[in-house]
Amino acid sequence: MSRRPDILGEFTAEHRAVEELLVRIEAGRAEERAPGVLLDQLTDLLLSHCAAEEEHLFPVVQHDVPDGGAVVFRCIHDHLAIGQYLADLQALPSGDPALGILLNGLTELLRRHLATEEKQLFTAARKALPAAERAALGERLRADRAEIAGTGP
Repeated sequence: MSRRPDILGEFTAEHRAVEELLVRIEAGRAEERAPGVLLDQLTDLLLSHCAAEEEHLFPVVQHDVPDGGAVVFRCIHDHLAIGQYLADLQALPSGDPALGILLNGLTELLRRHLATEEKQLFTAARKALPAAERAALGERLRADRAEIAGTGP
């Protein structure tokens, strides 16, 4: 019987997907192709991912993890900065010279943020939250996403 990932496993898998898209965007830029579709995919993934963390994980961490409020505050600050980068990138016309600068800034921020979440936030949550609670949070996350997608709980 295969076991479904807990909430931290779900979010870690999404982090790997973000990293994969960053690598693909960087490869496309090296070949002087506009990131277009990949940037749209990254935007969709990040907006969904950040919202899910803020809804499903951050309240529990803030309540149950020692110094959780401070950790969550830093993560939310990063999420706001990520959102601003994404909005700025989406507003640029194709071929705008600012694209490379913004992509570099977003990439740097994302890599630092993902590492911080995994090393600090996820580690603290893993220690403070029982496995059953993390599993239940993962199930709730999947059910909410299924409902949003219209595939039911």
